Amino acid sequence: MVGEDNISVRNRRSAYGTPEEKNDLPRRLEGDWTCSSSSNGRIDVDHTMRRMQLLAEAEKLKPTFMREFDNHFTEFVNGLVAKSVMLESSPPTFPTTCTEKESFQTKGSRAPPEHGKVFIARKSVLDELFEVDHIQTIYHMFIALLILFILSTLVVDFIDEGRLVLEFDLLVYSFGKFSVVVPTWLYMFLFTLVAPYGLFLQWAKGYHGSSHKIIHSLFFGVLFMVFQTIYLGLVPVYIALTYELPPACCFIVTLEQVRLVMKAHSYIRENVPRVVSCPPQKSNSLQVPQVSQYLYFLFAPTLIYRDHYPRTPTRRWSYVATKFAQILGCLFYAYYMFVRICIPTYRNYSRENFSLRGLVLCIFNSILPGVLMFLLIFFAFLHCWLNAFAEMLCFADRMFYKDWWNSTSFANYYRTWNVVVHDWLYYYAYRDFLWLFGKKFKATAMLAVFTVSAAVHEYVLSVCFGYFYPVLFFLFMCFGMVFNFILHDRREGPIWNVIMWTLLFLGQGVIVCLYSLEWYAHQYCPLKNPTFLDYMKPRSWDCQIKI
Repeated sequence: MVGEDNISVRNRRSAYGTPEEKNDLPRRLEGDWTCSSSSNGRIDVDHTMRRMQLLAEAEKLKPTFMREFDNHFTEFVNGLVAKSVMLESSPPTFPTTCTEKESFQTKGSRAPPEHGKVFIARKSVLDELFEVDHIQTIYHMFIALLILFILSTLVVDFIDEGRLVLEFDLLVYSFGKFSVVVPTWLYMFLFTLVAPYGLFLQWAKGYHGSSHKIIHSLFFGVLFMVFQTIYLGLVPVYIALTYELPPACCFIVTLEQVRLVMKAHSYIRENVPRVVSCPPQKSNSLQVPQVSQYLYFLFAPTLIYRDHYPRTPTRRWSYVATKFAQILGCLFYAYYMFVRICIPTYRNYSRENFSLRGLVLCIFNSILPGVLMFLLIFFAFLHCWLNAFAEMLCFADRMFYKDWWNSTSFANYYRTWNVVVHDWLYYYAYRDFLWLFGKKFKATAMLAVFTVSAAVHEYVLSVCFGYFYPVLFFLFMCFGMVFNFILHDRREGPIWNVIMWTLLFLGQGVIVCLYSLEWYAHQYCPLKNPTFLDYMKPRSWDCQIKI
């Protein structure tokens, strides 16, 4: 079939000429138009009809030619990437005395790092798409919408209050206690730098010399888990609750907490099997990763540890400045969206008694701000923030996400929306679960991964907002699991992409509406002596405000 396609493409090329001749087609047609004119200015109808027929055939050829070109180009790139992955080999940290053959002598040992994710030099998808003028125009449309938000705020303030002043009360409140965030982050970072590396170093030095390897490993493993739970788990939460950090500051602390926990786990998970699988007689020549390698990993935009990553030869500081400027633009975008759309709407809804009619109206009115917030978070963090750090660190693999917007199934969307987190969940949760319990428990492993992801997302929102309202957890575990099996990878066609986007939009509306109503309910209906059950019960269900 491929040969037939190639022959048909060549036949069409010979019939319609080379690409240079195609580019010269308008000029030749214009010449035909001129030559077909008679002396009295009347146009030959036959030449005009032939010209129109030629244009129609050219238009019919265009999509076929582009489709064939895209298919062959995609096959070529996939083959090239596959070959490069086979040839890609990270420089080993451990000496060549501990060979790959010897590293597999331990029965049941897990696959070494090079059998997992392979990093290669590649651009982010949006960086490639922004080179196309049509895609860049969509970016310009969002900038124009931001300008309109700013102008709308200025006009409304001038009409209502007679002043032209842009106030940023919401931003000042959200980042009001940033002075507490900085030392908290510094404490978490220094702990993650010292404790996991130091514990692994002490364990690796005494592992092969110990007569009770299991007890030796359990001691350091329990010590590592205790340190992680107390100093990196409970202490940041205690600081956030004690100082009553506002939502933005809480998001910074909790997201960095989760990131550093995942980083520390990856470092231990990738290096422990290499020490265990190395023969005891060659343990004297064993070398642990250097501090500089671990330090680079803590800042690198990935959650999978490697001793070495592909690097770019130079840094583009203008690119870094552009990405941080875009993050700042997204921040103001979200601010004006909340000021102009969200706050007036949810304040009014929260002043009314809870009803099904009001809830339905609130959900559908929340779809637009929910979708905008969804796209802003994706663009600001997964594209701008990670690419900025990748550029500063010369980190060459920029595949932080894939073309999730083209997904026709939720299964593919989950894999491509956030590749950084998906890689961690896939290699350290899903694959390790199958390694422990067997490949016949794939459905159970998938359920466990969904549960972990949903619990972590709900944990972050609960700490940041100051209340437990498991809307996101419920959507993850119920609708997310159902759609993952119903809208699977065998669903193809544009209609499934439309269904995926429709459900995604509706889910964003539900999340924004319910969490916003609960937020205002806690503001308007505070409890004097709340019990534990009061914190677990949604307050927006029975909050009645008398105006």
